[in-house]
Amino acid sequence: MHDLVIRGGSLIDGTGAPAQAGDIAIDQGVISQVGGKAGPARRTLDAQGALVTPGWIDIHTHYDGQATWDPYLSPSTSHGVTSVVMGNCGMGFAPVKPDKRDWLISVMEGVEDIPGAVLSEGIQWDWESFPEYMDALARRPKALDIATQIPHSAVRAYVMGERGIQHDETTPDDLFEMCAIVREALKAGAYGFSTSRTFLHKYDQRKYPPGTFATGEEISTLGQVLGEVGHGVFQMTSNHISMHHEIPWMRNLALKNKLPVLFNLQQTDPAPDLWKDILGTLKEAHTQNIPLYGGICGRPVGLLFSWHSSLHPFIVSPAFLEIAKLPWPERFARLRQPEVRQAILTGERLRTDERMRTMFGNFHKIYRLADNPDYEPEASESVQAMMQAQGRSGLEVVYDLMMERDGMAMLYYPSFNYSYGNLDHLHEWLQTDVTVNSLSDGGAHCNYICDVSMPTFMLTHWSRSRTRGGTFSVEAMVKRQTQDTARIYGMQDRGTLQVGKKADINIIDYDKLRLYAPEMVYDLPAGGRRLTQRCDGYIATLVAGQPIFEHQQATGALPGQLMRAGQKS
Repeated sequence: MHDLVIRGGSLIDGTGAPAQAGDIAIDQGVISQVGGKAGPARRTLDAQGALVTPGWIDIHTHYDGQATWDPYLSPSTSHGVTSVVMGNCGMGFAPVKPDKRDWLISVMEGVEDIPGAVLSEGIQWDWESFPEYMDALARRPKALDIATQIPHSAVRAYVMGERGIQHDETTPDDLFEMCAIVREALKAGAYGFSTSRTFLHKYDQRKYPPGTFATGEEISTLGQVLGEVGHGVFQMTSNHISMHHEIPWMRNLALKNKLPVLFNLQQTDPAPDLWKDILGTLKEAHTQNIPLYGGICGRPVGLLFSWHSSLHPFIVSPAFLEIAKLPWPERFARLRQPEVRQAILTGERLRTDERMRTMFGNFHKIYRLADNPDYEPEASESVQAMMQAQGRSGLEVVYDLMMERDGMAMLYYPSFNYSYGNLDHLHEWLQTDVTVNSLSDGGAHCNYICDVSMPTFMLTHWSRSRTRGGTFSVEAMVKRQTQDTARIYGMQDRGTLQVGKKADINIIDYDKLRLYAPEMVYDLPAGGRRLTQRCDGYIATLVAGQPIFEHQQATGALPGQLMRAGQKS
C-alpha cells in the first residue's frame, strides 16, 4: 500500500514533455510511480481536472533572516514554492562576530528593505561561523526546503572588520582567510557564493556593502574556491549598464571552474537595447560549453506606490511627512481634507537624487494596479494618458488614484524590463536556456516590491492570459521553474515528476489560478509591515510527500529540511 496517491491529474513532469493523464504514487517521501493507475494508498488526493507539477524551486530569495522565525517563508509557500535558495546578492547573516550583528542588520535593511526592527526582534542569534549558521537553520522547523549561499559582504566584514566595510583592498593574508571561510562554507553544504557590484544597493543612505568595489583579483580568487571544492554557483548582481566590463571575467571564471556563473539580467531605461548584446554573448559562451547564465524576472520589477508603502511621489513633500506617522485612520482622514491635499500637491518638495526625480516624474510608466493586476499594461492606461484625457497634473492623478479603495489602492511602476512598454523582449529571453528564472526577491523589499508571486504569474500570464504577444505552453513554463532552476544549482533529487525524485508537488486548478493585487500586512516581528500577494488555484502543495498547504490553508505539517550541496535533503 502506498503512503499517498494523487489520482487522475494531468501530469506535467517538469521536463517540457507533453502532459499525460495518470496517477502519482508516493512512498517514504519520494515518487514511486508516475502515470497509469496506482494501487491503494493510506491517503488519496483527487486531482481530476487539475494539473500535477513538481514544486516550484525559487533560486533568488532573501529569507536569510525570516528563515530563523517563519517555517513557511510566507508568502512563497502559498504560491507553490517547495525549495528556495537564499543568500543572494552578497547579503546574509553569516559569518558574523557578535559586535557586527547590528551592522549586518543595517546592511540588509538598507539594501533589501527588510525593517531593522523586524530583524532585531525576529533573529535569535546562535551562530558565528557559516557552518554554525547552517546548523542553526537545520535545527529550526520548516515547511519547505531551504538552501543558502555564503555572502561576500559578511565574509569581507568578518575578516577585515572596518577595513572591509570601508572598502580597503585586501591584503594577501585577508584573501587567504576569506578563501578559507568560503571553502569551509561550501564543504558544509553552501550552494554557492554571492556578491553585489551595483550602485543601487546602499545602506545608511550613502554607504555600499563590502565587496561592491572589490578588485578583480579578490573576486576571481574567491570565485575559484568553488572550482576547487567542486560545486556551487557564483551569483552576482551588477550595474546593468556596465555589464560589458563584468562579462569577460565572469566568462573566464565559468570557463575555469566549469561551474555556473549567474548574474542578474535586466532591461534598463538608460540602455534599453543592451540586453541584445548580453544575450548574444551568453549564447556564444554556451556554444563553447561555458556555463554563464542570466538570471531573469518573468515580468517587470515593479515598484508599488501607495499610502502604506515607503516609496511614492509624496514622500518628498514636507506637508505629507507631517502626517506620515499618524495612525492610519487619522492619516487617511487628513489626506481626504482638501486643504491637506492642496498643500501636498502644491507645496515645496524636498531635494532628491536624479533617479528619484526621474521615477516620480515618469507618469507614462505609472499605472493603476487593479484587484486583477495587469503586469503588462497598455500606454493608454498610464497616468500620463489620464493626465491628457482629464487635463490634470500627474501628481493630482496619482494622489486621487492612491485614495481609491479607501486609501488602500496601489500604483505600479515597472522599474526594469518595461522600456518598450511591453514584454516582447522577455518572451525572447524565456525561449533560451542561457537564461534562468530568478529574481523573485522573496523576503525582501517589504515595503515597495512584491514579486514573490512570480511562480504563479509565470503560469497565469505566459501560458494563459497574455494578449499582447506570444505565449508559451504550460509545460514550458513549468520546466522553467522546476527542472531548469534545480539543474543550475545541482539539485539532482528534485525538479521533475520521475520515479525516485523527491515528492515535492503542486496540484493546481489551472482555470481558477489567479493573482490578487498586493496588499500591506503587519504580521512581521515587532509589528513590522510587508507586502504580500494572495492567489487562488492551488489545490495542494506537497513537500516530501506531505501536504503543507491544501486549498490555500497551511496544514501544520513541517517536513522541510536544510539542503546541503551535494547531498539529498
